[in-house]
Amino acid sequence: MKKFNLALSAAVLTLAATGAQASCESGERVVKFSHVTGGTTHPKVVASNKFADRVNKEMNGKLCVELYPNSTLFGDSKELEALLLGDVQLLAPSLSKFGSYTDKYGVFDLPFIFKDMDHAIRFTQSSEGKELLTEMDEYAGFVGLGYWMSGMKYFSANKKLEVPSDAKGLKFRVQTSDVAKQMISAMGASPQAMSFSEVYGALQTGVVDGQENTWSNIYTKKFFEVQNSVTETNHQLLAYLFMTSSEFLDSLDSSTRAQFMQIANDVTQEANQSVKAKEAANRANILKAGGKINTLTPAQRQEWVDTMKPVWSQFDQYIGKDLVKAAAES
Repeated sequence: MKKFNLALSAAVLTLAATGAQASCESGERVVKFSHVTGGTTHPKVVASNKFADRVNKEMNGKLCVELYPNSTLFGDSKELEALLLGDVQLLAPSLSKFGSYTDKYGVFDLPFIFKDMDHAIRFTQSSEGKELLTEMDEYAGFVGLGYWMSGMKYFSANKKLEVPSDAKGLKFRVQTSDVAKQMISAMGASPQAMSFSEVYGALQTGVVDGQENTWSNIYTKKFFEVQNSVTETNHQLLAYLFMTSSEFLDSLDSSTRAQFMQIANDVTQEANQSVKAKEAANRANILKAGGKINTLTPAQRQEWVDTMKPVWSQFDQYIGKDLVKAAAES
């Protein structure tokens, strides 16, 4: 039965990809948009669908966006290489994925640097935040079209977490972020980097004991099903860089590029304003589905802050003290 289900899932994904390709008309330039997120309610899914819909309607005859969600085209470890090779034109990876290209995006990973998503959005709209969109252009050919907020992060584990010392000795899945690894180590826990698509199985089998994510990721990927509970730490931001390559942008004529960029900006602003409602809805969905959420007292929350905030000093020389200050004070 398991083999049948896996084969059926693969067939469905193949049909989905084929259907996306068939929707583009002859003569239109195909723009492939690959991301690793599934479901229908996740902020990234909603934003990517909205972007594709607008481009395919408003730029009909010029460009046609094909969507490949849920790692159906490229997974975490291959998508940036695919963008450089021109095998895909649009991505939306987590900002934590760019440590091999720049240290500056580490500012988004610093624990407790943003009070909430509104604070984070203010920073992305500042001159410093906008400048970071082209941080990788010169030496990697990556260009940011906008920052897509996903939400603040919360810890889950196979035991109840109320204070950081409760995590001592546990293994936590993290993204490939040096900041995140040091943050986990500050708790006395062990960081384990792995692809997003592998997390549920790793939690289920005990390869890792816990993870950190937004309400939407925890709900849509059903992490709460294989964890004791989720703790409302609100410790870190998860955001994505909606991005393309300079090679693709440079290949567009000026009017097509301007229209494309305007749609990207419109969708980004609209998506970011709706994230809080989506996150609140998915928090409620976790509870409705039987998941457990631990709220913290002010004293407990301060213990998390005191444990994690010293991580800043380990990275401000690489990220840049002025950039850290700008983010914290936005």
